[in-house]
Amino acid sequence: MLIDTHCHLDFPEFNQDRDEVIRRAQGAGVNYLINIGSSLAATRASVALAKKYDFIYATAGIHPHEADSFNPRSPRAELEALAKEEKVVAIGEIGLDYFKNYAHPENQKSLFISLLELARDLDKPVVIHSRQAQEDTLKILKGALPKKTVVHCFSADEHFLKECLALGLLVSFTCNITYRQADSLRGLVKAAPLQQLLLETDAPFLPPEGLRGRRNEPMYVKTLAEEVAKIKGIGVEEIARVTTQNAKSFFNL
Repeated sequence: MLIDTHCHLDFPEFNQDRDEVIRRAQGAGVNYLINIGSSLAATRASVALAKKYDFIYATAGIHPHEADSFNPRSPRAELEALAKEEKVVAIGEIGLDYFKNYAHPENQKSLFISLLELARDLDKPVVIHSRQAQEDTLKILKGALPKKTVVHCFSADEHFLKECLALGLLVSFTCNITYRQADSLRGLVKAAPLQQLLLETDAPFLPPEGLRGRRNEPMYVKTLAEEVAKIKGIGVEEIARVTTQNAKSFFNL
């Protein structure tokens, strides 16, 4: 059994064959999918998918790219209602992105803090997006102290990894660890305790080596598990067992 803990099947890349993609994931042994909300529209679509398929769950979140356009006077109203839907298992993805800087950093921080408060109020785990914003991410998380948190698509340095692990956070890696030039990422996978590790595809982004330039799919979480097993020098069955247990506990599945 495998769980893709972070995918975006609501995105337009899947409009032509979404049902087939979901069937392929099941055929590859992916028993649960967590479809991630990255805007109000994406959260609505994620909730709809979760209602359609019993093995798909949703999260409610606003990506930091959306921070400038999100209403600062009422940053939680509709999202809070969506987050209370039965199959919404976390708040996310939320966080900070200073790499693309599509939104002003101060607006990103305000939105991030507001949605961490929402997660606390609803007693939901949190899915974090952090890109070139490690210091501010840690500062805000330490102030908020969310109950359960995962840093998705982990791509920072060893210092950030150690800080996250020391706080009890989980980290999640994607299929980019299979890339030929990803030695530093593979080093982080090796350093991360298996008990604090989740698997994700971030589909449609970051397909495995050999498929770069094409669309990623949840079925490739199996390829990811095989790569993690190789890096850690243990059986893929053990990787699947422990990461699935981690995900079930984190998302209360």
